[in-house]
Amino acid sequence: MTRITIAPVTRVEGHAKVTIDLDDTGNVADTFVNVVELRGFEKFCIGRPVEELPRIVTSICGVCPWSHHLASAKANDAVFGVTPPSAGRKLRELCNAVAYTEEHILHFFFLAGADYVMGPDRDYSARNVIGIAQEHPEIGRKVVRNRHLGAQMLNIISGKTIHPVTAVPGGVSKPLTETERDKVLPMANEVLEFAKFAIAFAKEDVFPKYLDAVQTTGVIKTGFLGTVADDGALDLYDGNLRLMKPDGAYVDFPYADYTEHIGEHVEPWTYLKFPFAKEWGAFSMDLDNPSGIYRTNTLARLNVCDKITTPLAQKELEEYREQFGRPVQLTLLYNWARLIELLYNAEKAVELLNDPEITSTETRVPVVPRAARGVGCVEAPRGTLIHDYETDENGLITDVNLIVGTTHNNAPINMSVKQAATSLIKDGKYDQGILNQVEMAIRAYDPCLSCATHDLDGRIPVRLEIRDADGEVIDTLIS
Repeated sequence: MTRITIAPVTRVEGHAKVTIDLDDTGNVADTFVNVVELRGFEKFCIGRPVEELPRIVTSICGVCPWSHHLASAKANDAVFGVTPPSAGRKLRELCNAVAYTEEHILHFFFLAGADYVMGPDRDYSARNVIGIAQEHPEIGRKVVRNRHLGAQMLNIISGKTIHPVTAVPGGVSKPLTETERDKVLPMANEVLEFAKFAIAFAKEDVFPKYLDAVQTTGVIKTGFLGTVADDGALDLYDGNLRLMKPDGAYVDFPYADYTEHIGEHVEPWTYLKFPFAKEWGAFSMDLDNPSGIYRTNTLARLNVCDKITTPLAQKELEEYREQFGRPVQLTLLYNWARLIELLYNAEKAVELLNDPEITSTETRVPVVPRAARGVGCVEAPRGTLIHDYETDENGLITDVNLIVGTTHNNAPINMSVKQAATSLIKDGKYDQGILNQVEMAIRAYDPCLSCATHDLDGRIPVRLEIRDADGEVIDTLIS
């Protein structure tokens, strides 16, 4: 038995390693995506006033804090039994759309895109955003400029960029003034122009070179989960969850009922749980006969939705489906779907900024503590994000459950890695380019591994090594 270890997995948020075991013939026997970092939010939020959580949970992730902020605020709305005013909801949606543009630009151009723009076999020292900027300086300038615009817009709209505090139980705390709207709108239009450029550039100069890899790398057959409006349209802020089987049949249900449809499986070699569709049978990641497995994130959302409400993104969706069908199972097409969503969110931000109601001062309603359970759900850039809170009569948290987008995708990521490794590594032969293609199967999901870790439950011991000034281990503590 030969063991190959890819450590760390590069150009992802968080830390992981891939373990690939080869049999005596040099072919893949098994693979594991090991994630061993821990976030303890489900535990240390207990006992706190529920209204504090929208401010606390933004620290779960510095890349997608807005998603946690808004899911938590929606869970608070449910706990307090209130509905935000229309302007409050629209301001939340506006911040969500702007944050999406920033995040999708980050992932495609800083993380995944280097494999396509620079080539998957290129040396890792050049296969990164710095390499893109050096060889394509005009694109590099546009990427940095438009990410900066996203941060500026969020700062003006909400008063804060990274760890937002503006969404509160019952709405938002800060109305948008006419002056602020007039300042932000030109920025949003510039980001829209960049989104048009990005998808045109990718379709003309990037994706056509790698369609063979798209057809073969990390391809698995699963179901899908995403949020849709009442008319089946893509909705990233609110709606019903749509759980689609691999054959395209689906069921819609309120996200507060997620526990009736979704179970959580555990394995002893990772801190991540494995959500699965309970009604599809017992959990299994067998490549030939998987059971209960579904995916979230961009590929899933474009599979489950019937349409997109903004005209440019809808046109791109129609072209995408004409070429690849529905539902799409090709893992690397997450990146194509991501650029369609970038365009949609850029259009959505401009649309909301042009809405006269966006500057209304009626942005929140009062709330009163009570004992209740509240579930909040948004589509984070990385997938369906669920915050589930229970409180006592004083509004103090008694229980918390979080399922983030990457947790939903944990089983599919492991399956895609195994498929990629099995198809690429033969007779013990592999190189840096082949191992990078295995990583590409992970990067396609845009995983947030630190977001996705659950509590320990005593399943995996914590090993702490204490070293002296010379680096020698002087003591070892194991939980």
